[in-house]
Amino acid sequence: MTDPVVHGASYKEAILFLVTAGIVVPLFHRLRISPVLGFIGAGALLGPSGLGRLTGSAPWLAEVTIGNRSEIAHLADLGVIFLMFMIGVELSWERLRILRRLVFGLGSLQVALSSLVLGGLLLPLGVNPTAAGLVGLSLALSSTAIVLPVLADQKRLNAPAGRASFAVLLFQDLAVAPVLFAIAVLGRKDGDAIGGLALALGQAAVAIALIVGAGRLGLRPLFQLVARTRSPELFMAACLLVIVATALVAAASGLSTTLGAFVAGLLLAETEYRRAIEATIDPFKGLLLGVFFVSVGMNLDPAQLLDAPAAILGLSLAMILIKGGVILAVARALRLSRAVAVETALLLGAGGEFAFVLIGSALSADLVPEGLGQAALVVTTVTMVMIPLLAALARRLGRQIDRRALAQVPAEPPPERQQGRVIVAGYGRVGRLVGEMLARHKVPYLALDMDAARVAEQRRLGNPVYFGDSANPELLRRCGIAGARALVVTLDAPRSVEAVVAAARAERPDLTIVARARDARHATALYELGVDDAVPETIEASLQLSEAVLVDVGVPMGLVIASIHERRDEFRALLRRSEAPPPEFQARRTVGKAR
Repeated sequence: MTDPVVHGASYKEAILFLVTAGIVVPLFHRLRISPVLGFIGAGALLGPSGLGRLTGSAPWLAEVTIGNRSEIAHLADLGVIFLMFMIGVELSWERLRILRRLVFGLGSLQVALSSLVLGGLLLPLGVNPTAAGLVGLSLALSSTAIVLPVLADQKRLNAPAGRASFAVLLFQDLAVAPVLFAIAVLGRKDGDAIGGLALALGQAAVAIALIVGAGRLGLRPLFQLVARTRSPELFMAACLLVIVATALVAAASGLSTTLGAFVAGLLLAETEYRRAIEATIDPFKGLLLGVFFVSVGMNLDPAQLLDAPAAILGLSLAMILIKGGVILAVARALRLSRAVAVETALLLGAGGEFAFVLIGSALSADLVPEGLGQAALVVTTVTMVMIPLLAALARRLGRQIDRRALAQVPAEPPPERQQGRVIVAGYGRVGRLVGEMLARHKVPYLALDMDAARVAEQRRLGNPVYFGDSANPELLRRCGIAGARALVVTLDAPRSVEAVVAAARAERPDLTIVARARDARHATALYELGVDDAVPETIEASLQLSEAVLVDVGVPMGLVIASIHERRDEFRALLRRSEAPPPEFQARRTVGKAR
């Protein structure tokens, strides 16, 4: 039996991509730059318009370049399909229903108005209305594949701007299918446009009904069967089967493959397997999206940029300003806050990956002139490269607008100097839970936070939250620290916690202070600053796990609680290092505490 012959050229593109990923991801993470830019830059460098242009004079470069985008196009398309599937899994039908106002209000108006404006600007240049409309529609779409990962890196997917951006992107993705229908109908040579459109719409409706019906009936039993085998490999295979099968069914019916994958994700979001599916698919999504970004970079011709840099950059900025202006106006008309509208406008002002799909289809159908289509793709690519920078600028402007808006509001009178009130420094996830528990036990409290958007949202909900720096002594005085019952510091930044503790202790040597600590070392430092209790996240998690397992294995609850309290006291004594408190702190240790 002879060994099969292995041709290295067959694996060249895969090897080049893996080498690129191995260099780009750690390097750009270390530099705190989005790896997206690295993949796009690598695509431009290794593509036919980069080093590939030099293969004639240096044939050896053919071994380290990608000569044709189509060689990795299938993997790149799979990256976007996996992304849309994951979006569906994270979304669920219920959340889609909640976001319907943003999806079908903000999203539809943005696509319609941006298409009209961008397409209308091409008409005076002699472009026929059909071509102008298709190019305008293509440029009106934004990049789901870049914007959502950037928002995820910023941990802002659930922020107001993140939700608005996601809603618009979702509508844009849903709009791709009918636009592709229109291109197919307009490109028909038999003139039966109405009949072709009716047939395409009918096929789409049947395909969606089949996917939803089969999914509701078969997905949960399928995954129950697979889960009983306890085979990670079989579970992974089932996930891949569902994604690819739904994408192919959608494609065969004239829909986009991404829409089919998105619907499959929505169906699986309702099952008990959604978290396991997310963990299984996420590595595939990340790698395949990397391939997609490399393919986007291959469309960027550095020579064109060098030949007419001013024109290309000018058109790119004009497109961002036009789309951003439309989004800003529509968002404000729908009563989104100014900060959210500005952030959303900058995030979605650039072009998107579906422009390549739509313009490519229009070029194949001879509906758009070659020169216009290629120019639109170059501008789209340049704007996509700018998205991480635009996202950082959007975040910064959003914060500034929030602060200015808060400053312009008539000064809120300082809270009444209520005796026995607890002051909560920081009203994030931990601070909100502390506030809820205080309210449940009818203990009055007041919270301070530096996030203006969070403060505004919590005040709309009726919570006593005020904007300000908890480490500011003057602000603490105005909040009545002199008569406060206790201070709870819930901030997650260790230096910020220490600053608040130091400021509060200088104002009230006898104040009870409970502070959140990062770990045991940080807790020791806080005890040295004079807190009464420091709660290390790592130790508390260990104690809670111990309590749960002891109760679950049958140890009486009373004994468990007693032992947990005893162990917690041991930790406190250890963290305090058994040092006697300074004289000026001795009095406060017993103030207001039962003996």
